[in-house]
Amino acid sequence: METQSSIVGFSAQPTMLDCALPVPAYPAFDPAACSVARTVDVLGDTWSLLVLRELFLGAHRFDQMQQHLGIARNVLAARLKRLVEHGVLEKRLYQPHPPRFEYHLTRKGLDLQPVLVGLMQWGDRYLADPPGGPVILEHRACGRPMHVVPVCEVCREPVTPRDTRARARGPQDAPTGCASG
Repeated sequence: METQSSIVGFSAQPTMLDCALPVPAYPAFDPAACSVARTVDVLGDTWSLLVLRELFLGAHRFDQMQQHLGIARNVLAARLKRLVEHGVLEKRLYQPHPPRFEYHLTRKGLDLQPVLVGLMQWGDRYLADPPGGPVILEHRACGRPMHVVPVCEVCREPVTPRDTRARARGPQDAPTGCASG
């Protein structure tokens, strides 16, 4: 900011500084094909994420989830139906008369674990009362707390946002070999 003097007084005048900082190229892609937008379309409401949390914590029956969440029955039924339709959950009959079902995570649902753990870690760090959130996730094998940390798939080193760049996917990125997993 520069100041300009005149007979009337001083006035602040904005000064443009030419810092010539490199601006990273924004990758060109079809916004309708954005994986984040598509994921939010399936999971983008609070109740769906909390239903998934309950399943990861071991609740499988409608009444358990309804009681733990304090959610209206019609809202829970709608969220479960949507998650089943998208292949995130599957229904398993546990009582034929009257028909009663349990809900279980599919492979697609289990693959959401790092997403939910990442949200939990962020909430524990920025929103929870000291010393953190009410739940600690532990590695069953050693009993120590676990954390989601992005890593490079080749060198296995942790990756931060500053270590990351985005580019549009091209034909060179087509999957090779066995796609099962």
